[in-house]
Amino acid sequence: MRNFARRRAGIAVLGIVAALTLGACSSDPTVSASGTAGTGGGPTKEAPVAKPATLTLAPAAGAKDVAPGDPVKVTVADGTIDSVTLTNPDGKQVQGQPAADKKSWTTTEDLGYSKTYTWSGQATGSDGKPVQISGAFTTVKPRRQMAGSLNVGDGQTYGIAMPIALTFPSAVKDKASVEKALSVETTPKTEGSWAWLNGDTSVHWRPKEYFAPGTEVKVNANIYGVSMGNGTFGRQDISASFKIGRSQIVKGNTTQHRMQVIRDGKQVMDFPVSYGLDSDPGRVTHSGVHVVMSKHATYSMSNPRYGYTDVNVPWAVRISNNGEFIHGLAGSIWAQGKKNISHGCLNLSPANAKIYYDSVLPGDPVEITGSTQTLTSKDGDYSDWTYDWASWSKLSAV
Repeated sequence: MRNFARRRAGIAVLGIVAALTLGACSSDPTVSASGTAGTGGGPTKEAPVAKPATLTLAPAAGAKDVAPGDPVKVTVADGTIDSVTLTNPDGKQVQGQPAADKKSWTTTEDLGYSKTYTWSGQATGSDGKPVQISGAFTTVKPRRQMAGSLNVGDGQTYGIAMPIALTFPSAVKDKASVEKALSVETTPKTEGSWAWLNGDTSVHWRPKEYFAPGTEVKVNANIYGVSMGNGTFGRQDISASFKIGRSQIVKGNTTQHRMQVIRDGKQVMDFPVSYGLDSDPGRVTHSGVHVVMSKHATYSMSNPRYGYTDVNVPWAVRISNNGEFIHGLAGSIWAQGKKNISHGCLNLSPANAKIYYDSVLPGDPVEITGSTQTLTSKDGDYSDWTYDWASWSKLSAV
């Protein structure tokens, strides 16, 4: 009996050893099907293949009539840039900046017109072999250079309806190229769009809705070296940083003969006024959103069609280029608040006109209703708010 038990025990032990051995073969990741340790049974990762550097020059070597505003850059594939020099005809090196990964180099200063620039330098491929950077290109000789002017200035404060206008001395043919060189940065972020006006001699940016009070705005027109079409190129860049002040809106209904001023949501003025004569389309005050353009302590008014010249009025605030102002006029006090007799302007008493004048910022909106005539894009340079948003957006060239 004792010997039998011993044999059974031996069989049991052998069974355990076999089970352990089979378990190790089926689950141990360090043992391959052939019994080789450390391969994991997976594919071996191949080392990267060493390649010579491939260079791309922009502009390409031999390029002619390059616009100075085009990108000027060297990039490398399968390698890194060791050094780059771009030299002008006088031997002066053009300033540039390499990328942190040494895969590209870009100029940081403008090129000149009608000049030849020469590339030199070296890149090293992943194969460890050097590749020379060389070649030359020539910038365009413009038929004409054209500068633009902005209607806003550094450090100034404007009203919530203020449009940004970049104006040129003649029409721009390549509007898309110019518009792509323009930018508006706002804090807080404000939705807006560019639109080409006045026979394509001016491009305006306005927000979809009035600016939020306190908005910080920076406009950049990087148009130097940019093609404007027909051989005309931008003369110089221009920029401005400004801010939007408090909200102030004039609201007036020509049938009620009153003018209210709403500041930051509260009515702060309510004056009797005489608007333009309703029965004469040439004298009626136009309905629509006007924008304050300028203000003058005194202003000389002339309208030969209606028989007067050089009539000086006090505290004149221009709200359109079609001749509409808000100003004082003692001679019409008898009609103010009762009937409309002016030639399109909003007549206040000199005292009330001074109160309003002192509160005004360029860019303040003046919202007029009740008239038989509507303000249109033909009524002056600041007609931006006569367009609904869909119509305005369609005037962009991009």
